[in-house]
Amino acid sequence: MKFNQVKKLGLGAVAGAAVISMGLLVAPAGFANQDEAAATYKTKCVACHGQKAEKKFDTSLPDAQLIDIVMKGKKPEKPPNMPAYGEKGMTPEQAKGLVEYMKQLKAAQ
Repeated sequence: MKFNQVKKLGLGAVAGAAVISMGLLVAPAGFANQDEAAATYKTKCVACHGQKAEKKFDTSLPDAQLIDIVMKGKKPEKPPNMPAYGEKGMTPEQAKGLVEYMKQLKAAQ
């Protein structure tokens, strides 16, 4: 191999590694894993919804409606009100992950 070919291969490897490392620094849209969803549920949801999502969580509603409730909140006939987590920085993808996690919790009862 000629020196120029080796040099080009080396630069390509460095550029590829830089692109990969930049991709790793970008946070995923939703939860990276089940543990993140569980931690969010434990800190933000368990007080009102219970350990197994057994309270005030209607799995018969369409996912889109449940995600909308997480994002925009809900004021039931009597308190406590469901906060709008979209205003607190939660993304729709995270809300979807949270709804999926809550459905798994409830189904495991």
